[in-house]
Amino acid sequence: MKLLIVDDSLIMRRAIERCLSGHKFTEIRVAVNGRAAVEEFARFSPDVVTMDITMPEMDGLTAVERILRNNPKAIILIVSALADKSTAVEAIKRGASGFLLKPITIESIQEALDDILSD
Repeated sequence: MKLLIVDDSLIMRRAIERCLSGHKFTEIRVAVNGRAAVEEFARFSPDVVTMDITMPEMDGLTAVERILRNNPKAIILIVSALADKSTAVEAIKRGASGFLLKPITIESIQEALDDILSD
Protein backbone atom coordinates (compact mmCIF):
# COMPACT_ATOMS: atom_id res chain seq x y z
CA MET A 1 0.00 0.00 0.00
CA LYS A 2 1.04 3.59 -0.61
CA LEU A 3 0.85 6.43 1.93
CA LEU A 4 1.01 10.21 1.50
CA ILE A 5 1.89 12.15 4.68
CA VAL A 6 0.87 15.83 4.60
CA ASP A 7 2.13 18.13 7.36
CA ASP A 8 4.09 21.37 7.39
CA SER A 9 6.17 20.13 10.34
CA LEU A 10 9.22 18.06 9.41
CA ILE A 11 9.21 16.55 12.90
CA MET A 12 5.58 15.44 12.51
CA ARG A 13 6.13 14.04 9.00
CA ARG A 14 9.07 11.98 10.27
CA ALA A 15 7.14 10.81 13.34
CA ILE A 16 4.22 9.59 11.23
CA GLU A 17 6.60 7.93 8.78
CA ARG A 18 8.38 6.11 11.64
CA CYS A 19 5.03 4.97 13.07
CA LEU A 20 3.74 3.64 9.75
CA SER A 21 6.73 2.57 7.66
CA GLY A 22 6.38 -1.06 8.74
CA HIS A 23 2.60 -0.99 9.01
CA LYS A 24 1.10 -2.10 5.67
CA PHE A 25 2.83 0.66 3.71
CA THR A 26 5.53 -0.20 1.19
CA GLU A 27 5.88 3.27 -0.33
CA ILE A 28 5.60 6.58 1.54
CA ARG A 29 5.79 10.11 0.16
CA VAL A 30 5.35 13.46 1.87
CA ALA A 31 3.90 16.90 1.13
CA VAL A 32 4.48 20.09 3.12
CA ASN A 33 1.12 21.81 2.55
CA GLY A 34 -2.33 21.30 1.06
CA ARG A 35 -1.42 22.56 -2.40
CA ALA A 36 1.53 20.16 -2.62
CA ALA A 37 -0.73 17.38 -1.29
CA VAL A 38 -3.26 17.82 -4.10
CA GLU A 39 -0.46 17.74 -6.69
CA GLU A 40 1.31 14.76 -5.12
CA PHE A 41 -1.96 12.85 -4.75
CA ALA A 42 -2.56 13.20 -8.50
CA ARG A 43 0.97 11.93 -9.32
CA PHE A 44 1.32 9.24 -6.66
CA SER A 45 -2.25 7.86 -6.24
CA PRO A 46 -1.75 6.80 -2.61
CA ASP A 47 -4.06 4.32 -0.89
CA VAL A 48 -4.16 6.50 2.24
CA VAL A 49 -3.40 10.12 3.13
CA THR A 50 -2.66 11.54 6.58
CA MET A 51 -3.50 15.25 6.53
CA ASP A 52 -2.76 18.09 8.94
CA ILE A 53 -5.27 20.96 8.97
CA THR A 54 -3.28 24.10 9.74
CA MET A 55 -0.71 24.61 6.97
CA PRO A 56 0.53 27.43 4.75
CA GLU A 57 -0.61 27.94 1.13
CA MET A 58 -3.66 25.65 1.45
CA ASP A 59 -5.16 24.26 4.64
CA GLY A 60 -5.87 20.57 5.07
CA LEU A 61 -9.66 20.81 4.87
CA THR A 62 -9.51 22.56 1.50
CA ALA A 63 -7.01 19.95 0.31
CA VAL A 64 -9.38 17.17 1.44
CA GLU A 65 -12.16 18.68 -0.67
CA ARG A 66 -9.93 19.05 -3.74
CA ILE A 67 -8.54 15.53 -3.47
CA LEU A 68 -12.04 14.07 -3.05
CA ARG A 69 -13.32 16.09 -6.01
CA ASN A 70 -10.73 14.26 -8.17
CA ASN A 71 -11.02 10.91 -6.40
CA PRO A 72 -14.20 10.42 -4.31
CA LYS A 73 -12.87 7.12 -2.94
CA ALA A 74 -9.72 8.67 -1.40
CA ILE A 75 -9.06 7.62 2.19
CA ILE A 76 -7.90 10.59 4.26
CA LEU A 77 -7.10 10.58 7.98
CA ILE A 78 -6.91 14.04 9.52
CA VAL A 79 -4.08 14.25 12.08
CA SER A 80 -4.42 17.57 13.88
CA ALA A 81 -3.63 19.43 17.09
CA LEU A 82 -6.95 21.31 16.83
CA ALA A 83 -8.83 19.69 19.67
CA ASP A 84 -12.30 21.20 19.43
CA LYS A 85 -15.14 18.90 18.43
CA SER A 86 -16.39 21.25 15.71
CA THR A 87 -13.10 20.87 13.82
CA ALA A 88 -13.43 17.09 13.76
CA VAL A 89 -17.07 17.33 12.67
CA GLU A 90 -16.15 19.78 9.90
CA ALA A 91 -13.37 17.46 8.68
CA ILE A 92 -15.77 14.51 8.47
CA LYS A 93 -18.42 16.68 6.75
CA ARG A 94 -15.87 17.64 4.11
CA GLY A 95 -15.15 13.97 3.46
CA ALA A 96 -12.29 12.92 5.71
CA SER A 97 -12.41 9.24 6.63
CA GLY A 98 -11.29 9.82 10.21
CA PHE A 99 -9.78 12.26 12.70
CA LEU A 100 -6.84 11.71 15.06
CA LEU A 101 -5.70 14.22 17.65
CA LYS A 102 -2.00 15.08 18.07
CA PRO A 103 0.19 14.13 19.79
CA ILE A 104 0.07 10.69 18.23
CA THR A 105 1.45 7.37 19.37
CA ILE A 106 2.35 4.39 17.21
CA GLU A 107 -0.69 2.60 18.59
CA SER A 108 -3.12 5.47 18.08
CA ILE A 109 -2.25 6.12 14.44
CA GLN A 110 -2.07 2.43 13.51
CA GLU A 111 -5.44 1.83 15.18
CA ALA A 112 -7.03 4.85 13.47
CA LEU A 113 -5.81 3.67 10.06
CA ASP A 114 -6.87 0.08 10.71
CA ASP A 115 -10.36 1.38 11.60
CA ILE A 116 -10.81 3.43 8.44
CA LEU A 117 -9.29 0.75 6.20
CA SER A 118 -11.63 -1.92 7.56
CA ASP A 119 -14.76 0.09 6.66
